[in-house]
Amino acid sequence: MIAATFHFHQDCRILQGTEDPLLGDLCAALRSGASFSIGLDRIEQLPGAARGILESRSSGTTGAAKAIRRSHGSWITSFEVNAAVLGITPRDTCAVLGAPQHSLALYAIAEAAWLGADLLCLGGKRPGTQATALHEAAATLLYATPTQLRLLCTPGQRLPSVRHILCGGGRMPEGLRARLAALCPNAALREFYGAAETSFIAWGDAATPEGAVGRAYPGVEIQIDAPEGAFGEIWVRSPYLFEGYAEGASADTRWRDGFVTVGEIGRLDVAGVLTVAGRRSRMVTVADQNVFPEDIEALLLADPEVAHCAVLPRPDPRRGVQLVAVIAGRCDAACSERLLALGRAALGPLAAPRRVIGMAEFPLTPSGKPDLRAIGRWLEAGA
Repeated sequence: MIAATFHFHQDCRILQGTEDPLLGDLCAALRSGASFSIGLDRIEQLPGAARGILESRSSGTTGAAKAIRRSHGSWITSFEVNAAVLGITPRDTCAVLGAPQHSLALYAIAEAAWLGADLLCLGGKRPGTQATALHEAAATLLYATPTQLRLLCTPGQRLPSVRHILCGGGRMPEGLRARLAALCPNAALREFYGAAETSFIAWGDAATPEGAVGRAYPGVEIQIDAPEGAFGEIWVRSPYLFEGYAEGASADTRWRDGFVTVGEIGRLDVAGVLTVAGRRSRMVTVADQNVFPEDIEALLLADPEVAHCAVLPRPDPRRGVQLVAVIAGRCDAACSERLLALGRAALGPLAAPRRVIGMAEFPLTPSGKPDLRAIGRWLEAGA
């Protein structure tokens, strides 16, 4: 029987990251097995809660951040799955590129502590510093978002010791797989799909078709609210689901017969491979054509000059709505025309953005994703 609370395996060592006071508090909470809540700048115990409860914050990309309430056991169950499938042992060194407040980094830290792998916590450090630390520590496992991996590729430091890359938290832009293969020649890349509320839903491997995320993660049932092979809302049932929101709410998140949806749209092919289109709440209809901004963002992020990107709808007197792409930093006329042409060629004139705007102070959520609400307010203010 799997224990219901977190613990630190006796072999787990923290090789880097101990200068972060939040990490020290997190490690103390993991060692105690007590119920705790992790926020932006502190960790608090939950004395009134049953033992083995965790409350973490969602990224707040499209709305206000929410407190996700789950049992320790809902993550411990997947620790055992990953140990079996990926062969994680105390001989491994697990590297985390994000801050502990981000659910992906928090999960990776807790998993390494449970399984006894050494920990390399590199959140907040520059890509060059991260690359050097990964090389010197001979890291073997790497948990990161697509954005973090894109930035890690910039220094060009080869990382032959890495044997598994687990990438989640966003769409993989075109060309990143090839760059990672050159950077980490001995690594198996597993792109996975999930949410703070659901944890793992699906994951892929080298055989997964381009644009798909893969088959159901072990123990997960996926249902699509649509005819077979068509796009519809993704519903999930598994041992890894959250219990509910301790704070806040989401109209997209709904329960039905033990299944939960967070309002994302996807489809399953005949082989059970899942493709995710994007959030239903972000879908835009332009001239009677449904468009997912996530497709455009992934396309533009493949450009080496685009560090961050958000695509938002704006009123248009002719079409009802037009799409505007906002990228981090400066965007001159040549950059704008290049990205607009890229969008038109790949997506057609209707689905492509009508404008590309540079934003000097591009806002990010604690998880490193674009803060869509802040960017939307900036556009409304007349950018």
